[in-house]
Amino acid sequence: MSCIFCRIIKGEIPCMKLFESEKTLAFLDVGPLSKGHALVIPKYHGAKLADIPDDQLTEILPTLKKLVSATGAVDYNILQNNGTIAHQQVHHVHFHMIPKPNDAEGLGISWPSTPGDMDKLKALCEDIKSKM
Repeated sequence: MSCIFCRIIKGEIPCMKLFESEKTLAFLDVGPLSKGHALVIPKYHGAKLADIPDDQLTEILPTLKKLVSATGAVDYNILQNNGTIAHQQVHHVHFHMIPKPNDAEGLGISWPSTPGDMDKLKALCEDIKSKM
Protein backbone atom coordinates (compact mmCIF):
# COMPACT_ATOMS: atom_id res chain seq x y z
CA MET A 1 0.00 0.00 0.00
CA SER A 2 1.31 3.45 -0.84
CA CYS A 3 -0.26 5.26 2.13
CA ILE A 4 2.60 7.00 3.92
CA PHE A 5 0.91 6.67 7.32
CA CYS A 6 0.30 2.93 6.83
CA ARG A 7 4.00 2.60 5.96
CA ILE A 8 4.90 4.52 9.13
CA ILE A 9 2.63 2.21 11.18
CA LYS A 10 4.37 -0.84 9.64
CA GLY A 11 7.79 0.62 10.48
CA GLU A 12 8.80 0.97 6.82
CA ILE A 13 9.26 4.71 7.26
CA PRO A 14 10.71 6.07 10.52
CA CYS A 15 8.85 8.56 12.67
CA MET A 16 9.47 10.43 15.89
CA LYS A 17 7.06 8.30 17.88
CA LEU A 18 5.44 9.85 20.93
CA PHE A 19 2.86 7.18 21.78
CA GLU A 20 1.73 3.85 20.40
CA SER A 21 -0.97 1.37 21.30
CA GLU A 22 -2.82 -1.39 19.47
CA LYS A 23 -5.16 1.15 17.84
CA THR A 24 -3.32 4.48 17.79
CA LEU A 25 -0.02 6.07 16.87
CA ALA A 26 1.15 9.60 17.76
CA PHE A 27 4.26 11.20 16.33
CA LEU A 28 5.82 14.60 15.70
CA ASP A 29 4.95 16.31 12.42
CA VAL A 30 8.10 16.63 10.27
CA GLY A 31 6.80 19.91 8.82
CA PRO A 32 5.65 21.55 12.04
CA LEU A 33 3.69 24.79 12.28
CA SER A 34 4.98 25.23 15.83
CA LYS A 35 7.07 23.45 18.47
CA GLY A 36 5.25 20.28 19.56
CA HIS A 37 3.04 19.97 16.44
CA ALA A 38 2.08 16.30 16.44
CA LEU A 39 -0.17 13.88 14.58
CA VAL A 40 -2.43 11.25 16.10
CA ILE A 41 -3.66 8.55 13.74
CA PRO A 42 -5.78 5.44 14.03
CA LYS A 43 -3.87 2.37 12.85
CA TYR A 44 -6.97 1.32 10.93
CA HIS A 45 -6.70 2.75 7.41
CA GLY A 46 -9.52 4.95 6.21
CA ALA A 47 -9.39 8.10 4.12
CA LYS A 48 -12.14 9.98 5.96
CA LEU A 49 -13.44 9.99 9.51
CA ALA A 50 -16.65 8.19 8.50
CA ASP A 51 -14.50 5.33 7.11
CA ILE A 52 -13.10 4.43 10.55
CA PRO A 53 -15.08 2.07 12.82
CA ASP A 54 -16.05 3.69 16.13
CA ASP A 55 -14.06 1.16 18.15
CA GLN A 56 -10.87 2.24 16.33
CA LEU A 57 -11.36 5.87 17.39
CA THR A 58 -11.70 5.40 21.16
CA GLU A 59 -8.12 6.42 21.99
CA ILE A 60 -7.83 9.44 19.68
CA LEU A 61 -9.15 12.21 21.97
CA PRO A 62 -7.49 10.86 25.12
CA THR A 63 -4.18 10.71 23.24
CA LEU A 64 -4.61 14.27 21.96
CA LYS A 65 -5.36 15.41 25.51
CA LYS A 66 -2.17 13.73 26.78
CA LEU A 67 -0.16 15.44 24.03
CA VAL A 68 -1.54 18.84 25.02
CA SER A 69 -0.49 18.20 28.60
CA ALA A 70 2.92 16.79 27.67
CA THR A 71 3.79 19.73 25.41
CA GLY A 72 2.57 22.29 27.92
CA ALA A 73 0.46 23.96 25.23
CA VAL A 74 -1.93 26.51 26.70
CA ASP A 75 -3.46 27.58 23.40
CA TYR A 76 -3.67 25.04 20.59
CA ASN A 77 -5.69 23.75 17.66
CA ILE A 78 -6.96 20.23 17.08
CA LEU A 79 -7.42 19.85 13.33
CA GLN A 80 -8.82 16.99 11.27
CA ASN A 81 -9.52 17.43 7.52
CA ASN A 82 -11.61 15.16 5.28
CA GLY A 83 -11.10 15.30 1.51
CA THR A 84 -8.82 17.16 -0.83
CA ILE A 85 -10.93 20.32 -1.08
CA ALA A 86 -11.01 20.37 2.75
CA HIS A 87 -7.18 20.53 2.69
CA GLN A 88 -6.49 16.84 3.42
CA GLN A 89 -3.13 15.92 1.90
CA VAL A 90 -2.59 12.43 3.32
CA HIS A 91 -5.69 10.31 2.76
CA HIS A 92 -5.46 8.40 6.03
CA VAL A 93 -7.44 9.88 8.92
CA HIS A 94 -5.19 11.97 11.12
CA PHE A 95 -5.57 14.62 13.78
CA HIS A 96 -3.13 17.48 14.22
CA MET A 97 -2.38 18.89 17.68
CA ILE A 98 -0.87 22.28 16.89
CA PRO A 99 0.34 24.44 19.79
CA LYS A 100 -0.36 28.17 19.29
CA PRO A 101 2.31 29.89 21.44
CA ASN A 102 1.90 33.31 19.81
CA ASP A 103 0.34 35.09 16.82
CA ALA A 104 3.26 34.24 14.51
CA GLU A 105 3.45 30.48 15.13
CA GLY A 106 0.91 27.70 14.84
CA LEU A 107 -2.17 27.48 12.68
CA GLY A 108 -3.52 30.59 11.00
CA ILE A 109 -7.07 30.41 9.69
CA SER A 110 -9.75 32.49 8.07
CA TRP A 111 -13.36 31.97 9.17
CA PRO A 112 -15.61 33.60 6.55
CA SER A 113 -18.90 33.22 8.43
CA THR A 114 -22.14 34.71 7.22
CA PRO A 115 -25.35 35.44 9.12
CA GLY A 116 -27.60 32.39 9.10
CA ASP A 117 -31.25 32.30 8.07
CA MET A 118 -32.90 30.98 11.26
CA ASP A 119 -35.79 29.24 9.45
CA LYS A 120 -33.38 27.44 7.12
CA LEU A 121 -31.11 26.55 10.07
CA LYS A 122 -34.07 25.09 12.02
CA ALA A 123 -35.10 22.99 9.01
CA LEU A 124 -31.52 21.80 8.53
CA CYS A 125 -31.26 20.96 12.23
CA GLU A 126 -34.39 18.81 12.08
CA ASP A 127 -33.21 17.08 8.90
CA ILE A 128 -29.82 16.19 10.35
CA LYS A 129 -31.31 15.13 13.70
CA SER A 130 -33.72 12.74 11.94
CA LYS A 131 -30.75 10.96 10.31
CA MET A 132 -28.72 10.53 13.47
